[in-house]
Amino acid sequence: MIALSLAEIADIVGGQTHDIPDPAVTVTGPVVTDSRETEPGALFVAFAGERVDGHEFAAQAVEDGAVAVLATRPVGVPAIVVEDVVGALGALARHVVERLGTNVVALTGSAGKTSTKDLIAQLLSRSGPTVWPPGNLNNEIGLPLTALRVTGETRNLVLEMGARGIGHITYLTGLTPPRIGVVLNVGSAHIGEFGGKEQIAQAKGEMVESLPEDGVAVLNADDPLVRGMASRTRARVLLFGESEDADVRAENVTLGDTGRPGFTLRTPTGCGEVTLRLYGEHHVSNALAAAAVAHELGMSADEIALALSEARSLSRWRMEVTERPDGVTIVNDAYNASPDSVRAALRALVAMGSASRAKGGRTWAVLGLMAELGDEALAAHDAVGRLAVRLNVSKLVAVGGREAAWLRMGAYNEGSWGEESVHVSDAQAAIDLVRGELRPGDVVLVKASRAAGLEKVAAALLEDATEGEAAGR
Repeated sequence: MIALSLAEIADIVGGQTHDIPDPAVTVTGPVVTDSRETEPGALFVAFAGERVDGHEFAAQAVEDGAVAVLATRPVGVPAIVVEDVVGALGALARHVVERLGTNVVALTGSAGKTSTKDLIAQLLSRSGPTVWPPGNLNNEIGLPLTALRVTGETRNLVLEMGARGIGHITYLTGLTPPRIGVVLNVGSAHIGEFGGKEQIAQAKGEMVESLPEDGVAVLNADDPLVRGMASRTRARVLLFGESEDADVRAENVTLGDTGRPGFTLRTPTGCGEVTLRLYGEHHVSNALAAAAVAHELGMSADEIALALSEARSLSRWRMEVTERPDGVTIVNDAYNASPDSVRAALRALVAMGSASRAKGGRTWAVLGLMAELGDEALAAHDAVGRLAVRLNVSKLVAVGGREAAWLRMGAYNEGSWGEESVHVSDAQAAIDLVRGELRPGDVVLVKASRAAGLEKVAAALLEDATEGEAAGR
């Protein structure tokens, strides 16, 4: 964070100073919410959570070098006391971002936010110092923490914004007002909470409503609900997609045996050939969104194409592909799941398995719960099971409770699969089943919402290979 005195911070957040001998002392380090991450010069933010109250660690944070604590009550060490720590954190972030005048790029969407954020960050990093969040820090706490990492040298700030209801994105854009706002798609993720796609579109469209007249709304031309947001913004609109009228578009899209897509990138200033290092055709849309932002910030088509071709996955458990020494490939996409993302992952699995099929390799889909679908849960899980059959996945392992049963039943009803689909109770049961049947050339996709805990399946299958390699030495 930029250097600010405790007196300045107290004024910005509307707080009262307690136990501070010298209000002119300056915060020169990071803003942290975990006392274990404290560094000299830091500001420690004390949250009172359901399980842990950060106020109890205030003294330790100061002992470890924090200049002061942002808290809701006096804690016996230097502190700025406020009524609402979350609101104070947001106010501090807004002050810092507005003071520096950094390029702020914000994106939202039902799927692909984190992967696209990572792509945008890698492209913009080529033109100057860029700050972006690790993983998916996209809420009222994670977003200001990311924004407070900017310094006087930061040129670009890339932020991911999530929404659990109407008004959430309006709040987040109020903390860090973007000049470039990206909307990727409107899908069925969290549809149970919103009540329908129209409500999701209403919430996501708050992104473009927040933009200034000299801003840019980067919208997916291939998604009618996103394209329709053009009427909700005063900013200039830049369309991306495969549609012929998209300003930044992909032509001649291919998906090779590796599952990595390639395409011709066409921008208003030229063309370039792209071969992504990411897996799955759905990343073409993500790459185009990133390309549109990079184009807007002055990168040439050749520069964008090269940067996209060299970009890699930066966040865990999102189509992480690992080939074991014995020739089995594990695709760990267990961070989260929605109907749209599962369909995309299944198609990527089939593409990756096409080369190995000729040699006897098989495709495995180890799938679990897709959460927060409300009344659409049964139909959505049934449809995914049916799609696995239509795509000719070799074996479906449905893991968990009733949602997994719906997955398996959809597959059974679609293709009368007998032993080609199976329902198991939990992650350990899936591990026990799959590890005994894998053979060289097999490709295993592991995907579910985080609540299912299927990352344990991928980890166990990879550990099996490590242990086997060690035993063979």
